[in-house]
Amino acid sequence: MLVPTTLLVTQHFSTFAERMSGFPVVLKQLSRFQSDKEAREVMEGVAEGSIDIVIGTHRLLNPDMRFKDLGLIIVDEEQRFGVEHKEQMKRLRTSVDVLAMSATPIPRTLEMAITGIREMSTITTPPEERHPVLTYVGAYEDRQVVAAIRRELLRDGQVFYIHNRVNSIERAAARLKELVPEARIATAHGQMNEKQLEQVMLDFWEKRFDVLVCTTLVESGLDVSNANTMLIERADTLGLSQLHQLRGRVGRSRERAYAYFLYPGRSRSPRPRTNGWRPSPSTPTSAAAWRSP
Repeated sequence: MLVPTTLLVTQHFSTFAERMSGFPVVLKQLSRFQSDKEAREVMEGVAEGSIDIVIGTHRLLNPDMRFKDLGLIIVDEEQRFGVEHKEQMKRLRTSVDVLAMSATPIPRTLEMAITGIREMSTITTPPEERHPVLTYVGAYEDRQVVAAIRRELLRDGQVFYIHNRVNSIERAAARLKELVPEARIATAHGQMNEKQLEQVMLDFWEKRFDVLVCTTLVESGLDVSNANTMLIERADTLGLSQLHQLRGRVGRSRERAYAYFLYPGRSRSPRPRTNGWRPSPSTPTSAAAWRSP
């Protein structure tokens, strides 16, 4: 099973271990979180056939990886893998089944499905007792951020706060600490030491923090069922695919989930009007009027 991030390896490994606990299946993981010795043992086990399922990152695509009898490749978050990675997988595809999964398939994948080169199935039925995520779009306001975080804390939930600039993420966390002093806040971004990043994510997963101030690194399949509120600063700078993926990180349990896509208010970043355009009396002008469930 091929996944794009080390954090996903850990989560999938935990899920697979739980589901396969009653079966005689040998399961291992392979990512940068393993030591060289552990990685070498996993590669040897895969080559000799003593390991049945291996879950890993791009390390599975290394030329020195050998499989005794590979029967199935599962690719999670396929849109995160480039053409080069797919070419590396082609050398395994002559007699191997491939299952690729994505919430936001790339145009090339859609074209292959439409033209019949690939078969495509769409999962449209949500899990039992799953609610749609309520999404709000509007200008940033401190009091709205505070209200959203405190509402989540009152039901013992957790919050993702997306601030996609590493050089100012600590300041953003400090500002949140001033606004909501009772919240336990941690930060996470891709430039952190890998061991430190793993520990922060595991601590958040185990509910040692209430709010995770982070970059968009959490967009890839992360599953924290207790986190059901997400606030995204400068949502106007992110792409539609990113926003769709990020919103999918909340609402993964029975609780109602909320996603806030925030952009700078008019006083901070006025919107230019061109060609003499003015809103008509029937045009909604407040942020609240544009909110969509």
